[in-house]
Amino acid sequence: PPDGGWGWVVLFGAFVSIGFAYAFPKGLAIFYKEIQDFFGTSYSEIAWVSSIMLATTYGAGPISSILVNRYGSRPVVMFGGLLCGVGMISAAFCTSILQLYICVGFITGFGLALNLQPSVIIVGKYFLKRRPIANGLAMAGSPVMLCTLAPLNQFLFENFGWRGSFLILGAILLNCCVAGALFRPIGAPTALAKTPVTEEGKDALKGKITEDGPMENKTEEEGGKDCFEKVNQYLDFSLFKHRGFLIYLIGNVLMFLGFFAPIVFLAPYAKHTGIDEYSAAFLLSILAVVDMVARPATGIIANSKWVRPRIQYFFSFAIAFNGACHLLCPLASSYTGLIVYSSFFGLAFGMVCAMLFETLMDLVGAARFTSAVGLVTIAECCTILLGPPIGGILIDTFGDYKYMFIKCGAVMVLAGTFLFIMNYYNYRMLAKEEKERKTKEEDPKSVRIENEGKKTWIKDSTQDGPELEPLREKGEEVKKEMNGT
Repeated sequence: PPDGGWGWVVLFGAFVSIGFAYAFPKGLAIFYKEIQDFFGTSYSEIAWVSSIMLATTYGAGPISSILVNRYGSRPVVMFGGLLCGVGMISAAFCTSILQLYICVGFITGFGLALNLQPSVIIVGKYFLKRRPIANGLAMAGSPVMLCTLAPLNQFLFENFGWRGSFLILGAILLNCCVAGALFRPIGAPTALAKTPVTEEGKDALKGKITEDGPMENKTEEEGGKDCFEKVNQYLDFSLFKHRGFLIYLIGNVLMFLGFFAPIVFLAPYAKHTGIDEYSAAFLLSILAVVDMVARPATGIIANSKWVRPRIQYFFSFAIAFNGACHLLCPLASSYTGLIVYSSFFGLAFGMVCAMLFETLMDLVGAARFTSAVGLVTIAECCTILLGPPIGGILIDTFGDYKYMFIKCGAVMVLAGTFLFIMNYYNYRMLAKEEKERKTKEEDPKSVRIENEGKKTWIKDSTQDGPELEPLREKGEEVKKEMNGT
């Protein structure tokens, strides 16, 4: 990875694309009270709009990963921006809450999924040494966009109504196409490099089938193997045997049950306590400003030599800190208390988001990161889908917002504690396995057996004939050139 150069331009495109993907569902909360009165729905019913959008954004992760592996990040992001614009423009003409679920929830949510995954993936391809900082800066797009969208949405609503606002927002989302155009591919496409080898392998296998025996059964086996290889080429399901990946997956699935609901209901909660609309929208701006500073700062801290080797502990602390803020939120009864809560919430939220994908890449490596993102997001979509509606049900049942905040806080503290304990166990097991490997390497008998195995493999490989003939000829030419002939 160049760790700079055009990578900074790519980082700006990811900043815009990720910003819309994360901030847009939160910014729509400004319209929920008015849409709820217009359609005569309950809190839990209107909360499904954000839930479906977020769940589609995360649930479409594998589809996005497959498309990125097949076509690259640039066309996928541009197509996603087009879908976002179409979804919001269509939503402006909706006449029922069900139509809003389809246009805003599914169509726009799927477009945001095609923005989010490729942007995160391409940042990891352009940066290595500065990757935590680059991820922190890219993820800072979310609070910047939220800080802008919260007052903008309020202004648009007062001047154009929610239908006119949706039309304008659809046009704004088309800027994701411009951001995607900046994603210049890096390196040679892997699919083109693998094609000749695969075709040769198929030809050789077909030749062997005709020589060895019955063709029908072996052709079926070959077809089954090819199908599995094609699926595994785009989504690496062997990650489910990876201990660190499973720990990360379980902890994050639990965390997202209480991650987005407080943001969705922060502005309605402020209005419920008697605060005017602009002041309620200003709380989201405060959260966004603190979040904006917290994400790059967290990236710099995570990139330090003291934190990066144990970044999983830092991530666990950030999740638990986030949950503690929600548990203390019911104590904030005045507007000043809500400002303090929004500030600490923005800090904790920014810390979690800055390390969300960096910790995953730290566990599985850059080569398997594309598949890991797709598999993680589809597993998380269930809890993301259920989080805000469960909060809405608690509000409708008890007539008070504090139970929703307590539920979210308790879930996140539990998730942070789980990740801390299990990551400690994972680090211990990795150290033990590394020690065993070194002991095995130092044992003369095992080294001798291993060397004999290598010699046998080399001997067998050199007897393979035609496949290695070009390599032998090239090696002989290099030797001649070195000898001056």
